Amino acid sequence: MKFRLDHIVIAVADLARAVEDYRALGFTVQIGGRHPGRTSHNALVVFEDGAYLELIAWREPGPAERWYNVHAKHGDGLVDFALIPDDTAGAIADAKSRGLELNGPIDGGRVRPDGRQVKWQTGRQATFDLPFLCGDVTPRELRVPAGEARRHANGALGVARLAVAVQDLRVSLSRYRALLGVGPEGGGRGGIRIDAPVSLPKKGLRIAAITLGETSLVLMTPSRAAVVASGSAPPVAQELMRWLAARGEGPCEMALRTVTAGKARMLDRGLAHGVAIDLLS
Repeated sequence: MKFRLDHIVIAVADLARAVEDYRALGFTVQIGGRHPGRTSHNALVVFEDGAYLELIAWREPGPAERWYNVHAKHGDGLVDFALIPDDTAGAIADAKSRGLELNGPIDGGRVRPDGRQVKWQTGRQATFDLPFLCGDVTPRELRVPAGEARRHANGALGVARLAVAVQDLRVSLSRYRALLGVGPEGGGRGGIRIDAPVSLPKKGLRIAAITLGETSLVLMTPSRAAVVASGSAPPVAQELMRWLAARGEGPCEMALRTVTAGKARMLDRGLAHGVAIDLLS
């Protein structure tokens, strides 16, 4: 089974304002549409590699939805991310057979501004160190625009790295192996690789990288020494501990590939609505 990054979800209070701000950052933003049966609507930043950022907001309260509740409590920012498998139903069944708790397949959809209906199926995770799964029922180009929609003034081409905050690196890695069908030796099919955990003492972190094609998911947790040191831990570890205490497990920052390689620069976090985004240029 092959997997790749599908999209990253950013919850915002005001969709029109977020669209303006992401355009000011040099992104091409497409209006996505509304979700039938829900109070949410969205906009998309689509990259050349087919992955995208989803800006999502709510026209009315949606207390039955986790993303709405996370946003209501913590404000704008990253709330989730999705992988797309070759076969959504098959990937869910395989993961369940390996002991992973997933709900699905669950039907979902969106009505575009031109009135066309987009349909997909998801597999929803029980713990948010993991992504959810999202696969198309209608042709993918209905959900994910191509052409000029994927060209950005800031040169962004795709997601090079997505950092994911986790509480227990060993436990999270076992869940990813169950989700992706990768054994403890680390290798897998379809360009999937799970590296052994490494310690970064100067940052007070333990990390493990999961390679999905051109995208690297970097699972990060504070080291035991950093937790013990608490207030005197390295700044990066302190920030991660604050994130986990406030927002819990899940995506916490990203880096985007660009046309020209070089030193990374961080985009204005205010215009990015609380999201830490590095452009690798």
